[in-house]
Amino acid sequence: MHVLKIEAEGAITSFRYPHFMQQVHPSFEMPPPATIYGHIASALGDYFDPDGVQFAYHFTFSGKATDLEHVMLLSAATGKLKGSGEPKVLEGNINPFKREWLFQPRLTLYINRPDWLPHFRSPRYTVVLGRSQDLFTYTSVKEMSLVKAEHVYLANTLLPYRTDWLTARGYTVLMPRFVDPNNKRHPTFARYTVLRGYADSQKDFFWVGSAQSQTYWVDPDTPARNHTQRGLIFHPFA
Repeated sequence: MHVLKIEAEGAITSFRYPHFMQQVHPSFEMPPPATIYGHIASALGDYFDPDGVQFAYHFTFSGKATDLEHVMLLSAATGKLKGSGEPKVLEGNINPFKREWLFQPRLTLYINRPDWLPHFRSPRYTVVLGRSQDLFTYTSVKEMSLVKAEHVYLANTLLPYRTDWLTARGYTVLMPRFVDPNNKRHPTFARYTVLRGYADSQKDFFWVGSAQSQTYWVDPDTPARNHTQRGLIFHPFA
């Protein structure tokens, strides 16, 4: 399988739970698929058809912290500004909240579109991951070929929701999978399993029947662990 491999890093990032609106904004511990879609679109310079595009990633961070931020809730008020003919002025209330963010995030992203290599070597827009102020930089962008293996380790990644039925490692989350730019930014959500740390594909999973004989895509350049290398699980946007 021929893919595009992107390695990126930043100072901080935050992936807000979309259903928390007041007081506190916790962060996902992994970037949601919708965030990955936006990141790719930023490099390409435009939205792209999600059909057929798949991604896998390895994501780590060194710690968490909480900061106090605020938003200004604006409303239109009648009246005129001095020396201005404007009929209305904007008034607002400050709404403070606690924002959770991740320190020293590191992302290794795999995309089944190696032809997008030039776009990531010269991205159209500023490279960010998460919020618009969470600046990132690419440390490596290259094409590579993955290989197949029956025994791998999985590490710090996003797994399919059904994985939760097979292992005690990880936990399930509901994440935004895709935000449709052609339908008033209508969001689509999906369940996934977040894996922090490592899991052995044979020792940490409880396989049933023929599922035990499945194979995985492997990055041959990853460090070996117990004579295995890191497996990759690819996800679609659509």
